[in-house]
Amino acid sequence: MPLSHVLTVYLISFLLVFLPSFGLAKMFQKAGVASWKAYVPFYNTWVMQELALRPKHWVFWQFIPVVGWFITPGIFIEFVKLFGRFSLGDHTLAAIAAPFYFPYLGSSDKVRYIGPEGVRRYVKPGWREWIDAAVFAIVAATLIRTFIFEAYTIPSGSMEKTLLVNDFLFVSKFSYGPRIPNTPLSIPFVHNYIPGSDRKSYTEIVKLPYIRWFASPVQRGDVVVFNFPAGDTVINRPEYQSFRPYYDVIRQAGAGNEEKGRQAIMGNPEEYPLAIHPADKTDNYIKRCVAVAGDTLSIRNAVVYIDSKAQTPPPNSVMPYIIETNGQQLDPTVMQEEYNIDINNPEQFQPGGGNLYQMWLTSNAVQKLKGSPLIKTMEPRLVDTAYYDPSFNNYVIENGWTIDNFGPIWVPKKGATMVLTPRLYSIYERVIRVYEKNEFYMRDGKFYLNGKPVDRYTFKLNYYWMMGDNRHGSQDSRFWGFVPEDRVVGKAWMIWFSWESGPRWNRLFRIVK
Repeated sequence: MPLSHVLTVYLISFLLVFLPSFGLAKMFQKAGVASWKAYVPFYNTWVMQELALRPKHWVFWQFIPVVGWFITPGIFIEFVKLFGRFSLGDHTLAAIAAPFYFPYLGSSDKVRYIGPEGVRRYVKPGWREWIDAAVFAIVAATLIRTFIFEAYTIPSGSMEKTLLVNDFLFVSKFSYGPRIPNTPLSIPFVHNYIPGSDRKSYTEIVKLPYIRWFASPVQRGDVVVFNFPAGDTVINRPEYQSFRPYYDVIRQAGAGNEEKGRQAIMGNPEEYPLAIHPADKTDNYIKRCVAVAGDTLSIRNAVVYIDSKAQTPPPNSVMPYIIETNGQQLDPTVMQEEYNIDINNPEQFQPGGGNLYQMWLTSNAVQKLKGSPLIKTMEPRLVDTAYYDPSFNNYVIENGWTIDNFGPIWVPKKGATMVLTPRLYSIYERVIRVYEKNEFYMRDGKFYLNGKPVDRYTFKLNYYWMMGDNRHGSQDSRFWGFVPEDRVVGKAWMIWFSWESGPRWNRLFRIVK
């Protein structure tokens, strides 16, 4: 955690207890306490707790980063009760507007100090008990979701068979360090839209820069939840969003020319209403990190290479294979238990005529079948011929790459400098312009950064390359490119529940690997 972040956290804590001190001084006078004590940060909250006969250890809790920001308003609420302020409105003002509310309480002749005895005589209505409990639960849950872990549901088959549709996960925020929300003012427990509507669930009145505390880099092989980088602009209709990304649509509308397609989409706002999301409010994706910052990745015949070294595929990653058997009848139970293949499921098994079959096999199953007397031949079904698909970034088409034969491509690393060329421009232009927030363009073979000619660029962030374990059933970095570090949400940790026409008991409490 950089020193600047630490200082910012404690500056906010300091201001929370200091700004109300001008009104607090007059309140202390009413309570018979020397007014100067109001101007000493944190000692003033000690005095408040002393007057209220509340535990003084809460004062020390204010020094816990971020958590302390929520402790201080609680102390303020308990303090205003000493002046007969018991209504929900009073407590709301004490919590969120103390620098303005305390001067009123201190100067008003109608407000008098009743002390802890007066507070004890007050009986709180039952409905207030419920509201206070709900507020506490919301604050506690928000802190947990932001800084410790968050629940996540697998919506698609892109990570099969490591993760299945309707697996319910806990995602650890500690693994890479908790990320402070860019948009802190939002409806609790809602991501980017108000449920049942197309209205945003957050406001950008307050926007914070990228801050991650106790940062730790993503490791190669981690299963990571992140904000979809190409989801910053979406067509705000249910059939589009991240299911049909905006950039795919403009490439399709412009026959590969993004600018032409962009003009066509923007010229028809009724058909294509747009929504712009900040980095922390794009849709959540989950993939496996296969390359980290500084790696050079290539894919040859579906095998991933990092810095020219072949990587062992995840044990439950899936690829389609064309298999010729020796003519034996395939036993459904054996195929399921030994090779994790449901031969009655056409998404996993398809007859091809004679002794030929197409099977979607895990890496583990492939190793077992290689030595099996069942198999005569076994070959992966590769996509080795380049084709046009608007889901691909244009540079994929320009280089003749496919999902099974891709690269080499270098993953940007913070502090690393790259010499710019026209070929590299198409690959890294979005990284430099959008993710790193620069004005960047190429004209007549020359490059301009923030209005100045340049021939090289030094990256500000680390980036990652994410791919689904279901290699032919995942739209991932092969299609839309790099994942910046500021989009990383957390590491998939544990499956706490799973459902398919009933609980999948054998998947409960599995650690994600």
